[in-house]
Amino acid sequence: MADKKQIEIELRAMFDEEKFNSLKDFLDKNAEYLGPDDKYVHFYILSDKLLKVTDNISRNSAKLTLKLNRIGQGSDFEEIEFPIQRNNVKEAVKMFDSLKITNQVMRSFQTRYNYIFKEVELALKYSLVWKYHLELEIIIEDKLQKKEAEKKIHDVAKELGVKIMPEEELLEFVKKVEEENTRNNESVF
Repeated sequence: MADKKQIEIELRAMFDEEKFNSLKDFLDKNAEYLGPDDKYVHFYILSDKLLKVTDNISRNSAKLTLKLNRIGQGSDFEEIEFPIQRNNVKEAVKMFDSLKITNQVMRSFQTRYNYIFKEVELALKYSLVWKYHLELEIIIEDKLQKKEAEKKIHDVAKELGVKIMPEEELLEFVKKVEEENTRNNESVF
């Protein structure tokens, strides 16, 4: 029996603090609130993949995630992930730092509020580099479901009054952030 794939269809929108607050008010009244989801994330950015160590302080949990794609290279992200103990986060970070698998390592604290609205998972977020933004996603098991999932996400985005960032804009934004990170030789993500 083949293992089921976990493929995230994930799109993003960026906006200002006023829109963030109005979205939060709307979602608090009209969506299923899944709770706060604040986390520290260590991103190891590879040429064609993204490895993450996540310390979720809101949920007292942690995990390792390998996304088999990168932001700006399509909306579908097949993921391999598994939980670890929170008390192992420092050791996991030390291990990946020591491997020196990439010179693009970024660290981020993210304030997140998670919702389900019309079958779309929403993460209303703030972080230092991305500022105020929204991730809209649906998890599928087969890429044949991608088009339908993207349509649902676009419909929800339209209803919420947010503009989905096109791939070119995402790629340009990520490239700029990575170049700045390299110049500053510090974690800014």
